[in-house]
Amino acid sequence: MTFLRRKEVEAMTGLSRSYIYASMAEGTFPNNVSVGLKGVRWVQSEIHTWCLEKLKNRK
Repeated sequence: MTFLRRKEVEAMTGLSRSYIYASMAEGTFPNNVSVGLKGVRWVQSEIHTWCLEKLKNRK
């Protein structure tokens, strides 16, 4: 299992920081995982699956 930093998630998805956090609040983007007092990461496989779903649902 690999954890990604926010900048890596932004690069992988092309999304901005504000869009990522707004989508998390809406429940349409994978939530992050706390890895310390100030650190959060995202699970790479969850981000990958989210990207695949976006591709599958495109018109």
